[in-house]
Parts: sequence; structure tokens; C-alpha cells
Amino acid sequence: MITVIQRVRHAEVVVDGIEIGRIGPGILALVGVEKPDTRKSADRLLERILSYRIFADAQGKMNLSLRDIGGGLLLVPQFTLAADTDSGNRPSFTAAAPPALGRDLFAYLQGRARDLHPGAQFGRFGADMQVSLTNDGPVTFTLRSADKSDR
Repeated sequence: MITVIQRVRHAEVVVDGIEIGRIGPGILALVGVEKPDTRKSADRLLERILSYRIFADAQGKMNLSLRDIGGGLLLVPQFTLAADTDSGNRPSFTAAAPPALGRDLFAYLQGRARDLHPGAQFGRFGADMQVSLTNDGPVTFTLRSADKSDR
């Protein structure tokens, strides 16, 4: 799995004009599912998101994780993250998981996030979403759940 995490002051996701998720200070994570991904991949990705130290400590250094600060978490499915953009002017999605696998793994990730980070919020798989955020910093990182050889 792949994610782009952004340290945010706030973020929200809207579907059909209705807000379905909103957080204050924390992490907005756009999540893509690739063909070889498994529940193990989802567990590992979530652990990295929750533990990645991107928040400032008392000395102003990025030493604190989302868990440390008790911040918000908004997970948004993002199919296009699995795109191959290495050639041409049009992305290829051959590496992306089929919709059924993507939906199942995102649902699994949601359940685990609810267990491990109460108050986590979510986008909706397959929906046309409008995502708004105020990036804090800006601080943005790309994380992968595992080396492909580990899957």
C-alpha cells in the first residue's frame, strides 16, 4: 500500500455535498491499494502512519507521532496513487488493486484505525470526494507499507 500523509491544521472530506469526515490538527492520509497488498500491508501502513514522527517537540524538532500528540486522523482512499507515471503523458493503473480488493483492504484499514486510533475519520471508497485541508508546514511524505519482496 502507498500513502501520502500530510500534517494538517484541519481537513475534511465531502461526498454529494455532505461532510462525511473532519479532523482538527493531525494527519490526512491519502491511501492507494496495489495488486500485491494484503491485510499485513494494511497493518504495516497504519502502524507507520500512527508512529511517523512529523510533529514538533518542545525544541521544535519533528520527534512526535500522531499517537504522541493525540491528533486527528483522516484516511481517504486514493486509487490514483497506484498509477505508473514513468512513461507517456497518461497514467497507467495496471499496478492498482482491482476494485473489490481495494474496497476490502480499505475497509479493513478503517476497522483497524477505529480500534487503534479512536475518532479516526474516513473518506468513502469509490465516491467522488472533495477533500479540503490546510497543510501545516507544509509537511508531506510518501510512505509504503512494505518492500514488494516482503508481500
